[in-house]
Amino acid sequence: MSCYLKEEHGEVYAVLQFKREQLLYDIKNACYIEGHIMPDDSEHGRHTTIDVGEEGNVDRVTRVLDLAVAQCREMLYAFTKYRARRPVLDDILRERPGYGIVLRVPETFSQTTLTLLERLIHEYLVCKAIADWLSITKPGSAQNWLQKAAEAETEIRTTMHARVTKTRRKLHPF
Repeated sequence: MSCYLKEEHGEVYAVLQFKREQLLYDIKNACYIEGHIMPDDSEHGRHTTIDVGEEGNVDRVTRVLDLAVAQCREMLYAFTKYRARRPVLDDILRERPGYGIVLRVPETFSQTTLTLLERLIHEYLVCKAIADWLSITKPGSAQNWLQKAAEAETEIRTTMHARVTKTRRKLHPF
């Protein structure tokens, strides 16, 4: 994960970058734990849960990460909107080395908010991928990860809404 600001043509942009390698590490780690705590009599289920990062299986994770990043961009529409440049889109599977979200932010935007946003989005992406994988291999646990993703989404929306609306502070402390 990384986050930085850049100025271009009088506008300030925040760039949130998420390394695929780090996302996959967190996804594999959580799925390993989910598989490890399964009962001993479900060896096949344990094996498929743990093998989320194996060749072939990771293709599903890639599609879910692509979708989750697009959902994040849409969640942050007030900051991420820009004119369509590619009238033709395709569904070719591409393993990108990373994912990026570019936000147009006010000059006074807080670095602490960007850091929080970056961590929340990382958590959201990981939870969405795990929930999807577990919906196939361990359906009983998928709901837990969907709930975690929903909580991260709520936090993302709350954090950005707090930055969009003006806060009026009272002149007196009481």
